[in-house]
Amino acid sequence: PVKTSYRGYEVYECPPNGQGIVALAMLKILSGFDLASLDPLSPERFHLEIEAARLAYRDRNAALGDPAFADIPVDDWLSADHADRTRALIDPDRRLKALPPSDLPLHGDTVYLTVVDRDRNAVSFINSVFSGFGSCQVSPESGVVLHNRGQGFVINPGHASCIAPGKRPMHTIIPGMLMKNGKAQMPFGVMGGHYQACGHAHLLTNLLDWDMDLQEAIDFPRAFPDVFDADGVVEVES
Repeated sequence: PVKTSYRGYEVYECPPNGQGIVALAMLKILSGFDLASLDPLSPERFHLEIEAARLAYRDRNAALGDPAFADIPVDDWLSADHADRTRALIDPDRRLKALPPSDLPLHGDTVYLTVVDRDRNAVSFINSVFSGFGSCQVSPESGVVLHNRGQGFVINPGHASCIAPGKRPMHTIIPGMLMKNGKAQMPFGVMGGHYQACGHAHLLTNLLDWDMDLQEAIDFPRAFPDVFDADGVVEVES
């Protein structure tokens, strides 16, 4: 797994080719703001979260792919320097009109389950076929429906996720694990396709910056920018 620290905890995520690194990058960016001083339902809180998401997903769209086929810059991506540079782009008073290019070195339907037993063995599990146009293939022994993740490839030559034989595409399903002092504190995850990385950061900031209980943190309104269109709309829950 890949990991970062946030408010005295270690947050673990699945590594590339999944988008867990995007959740960690968002937390690195947001760690430089005094979120707890803000009302968790305030425009100021959501503005910072939206801008952090736009910048973190910008890097995802530019650099995330299968590390067996491309040099994914994990260390640079999760470095304090990259977080500081990215955070400096955020204006607390207004939206970034145009996202600058990523400065990283370029080398449908989901179910999330979590179980913790009495011995503190913790499982964080997520599964999805991604979209309605699936493979239509079912494993004859397990009954598991094979997924439709080829949509995560791009066709731009040289891109980290450019389609190639035997290659894994970028995918969005990312079970997470919150740790402290080397011990599991909470397996966690959210559903929602591309939203998941943003959702991980949203959930953990609710818990660790605003000290919400779990149900309140899960129920709390969410916002998500169009990560494929720099000038696109932001989805906001009531």
